[in-house]
Amino acid sequence: MVTKTDILIAGAGAAGLTAGIALAQAGFEVAVRGEPDTRRNGRTVALFEASLRLYRSLGLWDRLAALAQPMETIQIIDDTGSFLPTPPLDLHADEIGLKAFGANIENAVLVGALAQIARQTPGLSLKDGMLGDYGFEAGLARARNSDGEEIEAQLIIGADGRNSPLRAAAGIAHRDWAYPQTAITALLVHSRPHWAASTEFHTRQGPCTLVPLPAQGGNRHRSSLVWLMSPEDAARRMALGDPELAAEIETQVHRLHGKISLEGPRGAFPIAGLTCETLIAPRAALVADAAHYFPPIGAQGLNLGLRDVAQLADTLDKYGRVDAGDEAALRAYDRARRFDVGTRSLGIDILNRSLLWNFLPADAARGAGILAMAAIGPLRRALLREGIAPPGRLPPLMRAQAAAP
Repeated sequence: MVTKTDILIAGAGAAGLTAGIALAQAGFEVAVRGEPDTRRNGRTVALFEASLRLYRSLGLWDRLAALAQPMETIQIIDDTGSFLPTPPLDLHADEIGLKAFGANIENAVLVGALAQIARQTPGLSLKDGMLGDYGFEAGLARARNSDGEEIEAQLIIGADGRNSPLRAAAGIAHRDWAYPQTAITALLVHSRPHWAASTEFHTRQGPCTLVPLPAQGGNRHRSSLVWLMSPEDAARRMALGDPELAAEIETQVHRLHGKISLEGPRGAFPIAGLTCETLIAPRAALVADAAHYFPPIGAQGLNLGLRDVAQLADTLDKYGRVDAGDEAALRAYDRARRFDVGTRSLGIDILNRSLLWNFLPADAARGAGILAMAAIGPLRRALLREGIAPPGRLPPLMRAQAAAP
């Protein structure tokens, strides 16, 4: 028995599930194959305004908003010990006409909610499994699921992560690299309120970021942690008990949120980067981590991936109605995403490396940029809009009128 569909999506993370829902709502027959990962590992997703607009356009945000915490302020603190320290930089959403920059939600919670919505979406088939045995022909693409199911589609979308098997099977060239860093992630309970503020401490080993979370149960004050450090320090800290690790977190963040304790399991993952020469191949397209990957700085990762999803949905809606894998449609998608992906990847790479370099000119350049943002209002607002909802370049699903998260 062969399953026939318009579009097959490899990967059932947040990006793959969102793509499946968006394309099914656009009228395509869609199959998503993958295993939604709802295990708690301390990881959260800060969804910025453009991503919230996508979920509003799809009619999903009302079901997700109660699970998320709005972020009204972003604070950047220089904790590098540089000879040229800069004062803290406070960025406020109301300066660019928003009530919040976006909202923070636990990754496992987001994936679980999207999987439930996907199973209720007409025209969308979601099944567990891992795709392999890919084949690409002039008129269709083929794959086999790990349960033995054979699938034929006009287009296969790779949303299957940094080590994407689809990318390899489609022959899409990429470059990847590693940083001398590991990130520890955790959910925290603390004694002081976060005031809906995300705080990023820039240290010599990378950022240490506290992102606000909503109250849950009897815990009124909660945040998520993403702490970049050397692999050696990460191994030592992951071996600590919860009280000992919480004490080190308190010290690192200068007891900003008072007494801290850990909530649930913690996680650790190596920091790496990846870029692709193109986002497409015959009968194949890449989105999210399969297409680009960089350090978790400025919460750009999934937000960039969701812009891929929104752009691909728009492109296929316009040019892929007869054939979702049409070469001209795929080329239009690749052209539309090239600048955004390239500039974000380069910018995050430079910022991360500038923190690792104990080099006075690099400190001076980074400090000058922060001081310019603090002192020059039009520049600060322009950069904020570029990071939160880039004006003029958003696909239609992300151009909806802003509303409170």
